[in-house]
Amino acid sequence: MPVCFFKGLFCPHLLSKREQLCLTRRSCALLPPSEPDPNDELCLTRLSESLQDPLKNLQNWSKATFGDSCQGFTSFLQGATCNNGRIYKLSLSNLSLKGSISPNISSCTNLQALDLSSNAISGPIPPDLQYHLVNLAVLNLSSNRLSSPIPQQLTLCAYLNVIDLHDNQLSGLIPQQLGLPARLSTFDVSNNKLSGPIPSSLGNRSGNLPRFNASSYEGNKDLYGYPLPPMRSKGLSILAIVGIGLGSGLLSLVLSFTAICVWLKISEQKMAAEEGKISQLMPDY
Repeated sequence: MPVCFFKGLFCPHLLSKREQLCLTRRSCALLPPSEPDPNDELCLTRLSESLQDPLKNLQNWSKATFGDSCQGFTSFLQGATCNNGRIYKLSLSNLSLKGSISPNISSCTNLQALDLSSNAISGPIPPDLQYHLVNLAVLNLSSNRLSSPIPQQLTLCAYLNVIDLHDNQLSGLIPQQLGLPARLSTFDVSNNKLSGPIPSSLGNRSGNLPRFNASSYEGNKDLYGYPLPPMRSKGLSILAIVGIGLGSGLLSLVLSFTAICVWLKISEQKMAAEEGKISQLMPDY
């Protein structure tokens, strides 16, 4: 049985899990008491409401858990990693999740990594991530069904190291300033529906900045510019080709008809001249 020293107030078997962990690490004095963060609770609550979990993979994602998801460095929520009582990483990849990404994801203000890859999440990427997720370093939303343009506001997330959006249905232009974050080392938007030129801030990075090859952009048929080939000439449309064909045919018909008319006129004049000669040679009676 565990020993309890009531006089010395030392009762290890009565300590909480956090206190026991703290005691084991001999760092109790360094860890301030952690309280549930209302921003994290709002973030998790709204995200769980916007996502659908048909296979029930997120079994402990409940309101009771959201209110006390972190204690120090310990997480009690599946897919969440904690740092000093705050959620700093959410990894919910390959869980067959559906639904959309709640704009309230930005309430997790200490979030540094967001990985929702390999699911079936649809809808837009929330445009206001940068206003609150100032520490966001990893954004992996690849292999989903996300649509609409890439938010221009992502360019304001100065600490982004990874932007992985491949295999979605994103459309429109790649934001011109998206390659400006100096820490950006991984960038992949392949296999989407993007169009227009690849920004020079991404295609022609200079100095010691990491460069991204063609594989980061392939699978977007209307995307062009280095490191992809330049814009291709679209050539003549089908209607233009048909119009040119019809016009050529009509012109040929007019020319042929004119040529026939001229030939008939000349033949008629020749016949009239021959008849005149014959009439002059015939005797009068």
